[in-house]
Amino acid sequence: MSRIAVSRLELAVHAAFFLLVIGSFSRLLSLDSWLCVWIVSLSVLLSAGYAVTVWAGDRLGRWQLPLIVAVTLMWVLLITTVPATYAAVYSWLVIPLACLLLRSLPVPVALVAIGIMTGLFGLSLFQRSAGFDLFLPPAAALWATVALYARQQRDSVVRQQLIDELERTRAELAHQQHEAGMLAERARLAREIHDTVTQELAGSRMLLQAADREWDSEPARARERVRGVTEMLGQNVVQARRLIADLTPAELEDGGLEVALAELCRRERAYGPEVVLTTTGEPRLLSSSVESALLRTAQGALANVRDHAQADRVEVVLDWTGETVSLQIVDNGNGVDDRASAADRGFGLPSLRERLRGLGGTVTLDSTPGRGTALTASVPIG
Repeated sequence: MSRIAVSRLELAVHAAFFLLVIGSFSRLLSLDSWLCVWIVSLSVLLSAGYAVTVWAGDRLGRWQLPLIVAVTLMWVLLITTVPATYAAVYSWLVIPLACLLLRSLPVPVALVAIGIMTGLFGLSLFQRSAGFDLFLPPAAALWATVALYARQQRDSVVRQQLIDELERTRAELAHQQHEAGMLAERARLAREIHDTVTQELAGSRMLLQAADREWDSEPARARERVRGVTEMLGQNVVQARRLIADLTPAELEDGGLEVALAELCRRERAYGPEVVLTTTGEPRLLSSSVESALLRTAQGALANVRDHAQADRVEVVLDWTGETVSLQIVDNGNGVDDRASAADRGFGLPSLRERLRGLGGTVTLDSTPGRGTALTASVPIG
């Protein structure tokens, strides 16, 4: 049964208690004696004690048990004081009182107390020759209600345990998701920095080393290389600022993926090899995440060619085929052994594969030592 249903049952029990007490007043007025004043006063005290116990509950602290005992004793005094002909109304108060005991005391203690109350109630009626006709209906209703109420309390405890466990699980899951998000963001930042600032700095270092070697023999060529470094460092500053802002490649702001690839190929030519960009198929609108991933793939692949391949020609092919966009970087360099070199690439090929996998894409590497390398990245459009 739901928490709402249990609350409604308790409300009905409490309402029944006060209705029974108020209803008894009209019958007691017919006594027209001092006993009426005594019973009404005791009934008011009983109602007040019952109301305080229900409202305050555990907030009574060490006073809760004495107040429950006092309320119970006042009920026992009432059923032994009221004339037998008027006792029927007060006998039904045993049901709300039993629920109060179950609510406030441990179940075993409450059941023992309810048993004692039932015995006292029956004894008082038999002593006054009231017979079974007055005792059996409230007694039967009492224990039926006790069984139902005890079961509801047990279900409430189990339900609360399940809710607490669910809350703990949700909190743990939220913590794990937060940790996973932090790790994913950290890995993404590492990839972004590797594919932008680190690669450009490595290229600038190579150009400066070449300029240093050529400074005396070919000063014009050396100065050209220094100017190239200046240009690339300017791009580095822009990239770093963009990484700080929102990690979106700055190159994509000026015209999209194809324009960014063309600019990248132009800059790579400063390192020596011929870099050619070819576009095939009908261009389609891409999300910023797909454009960023493909551009970073090209940057990483061209940096690997520059650092390891010793190639003199690189072809970059952007292919739009159906629902897929593919980027292929083919060089005529030394080639690599994928298995032997994967552990030494840092954020190279494993990083590219992880980046594309998050977008539903793939990265393949086809290479033969001494015969060049072809890296292909494919991502679904949409």
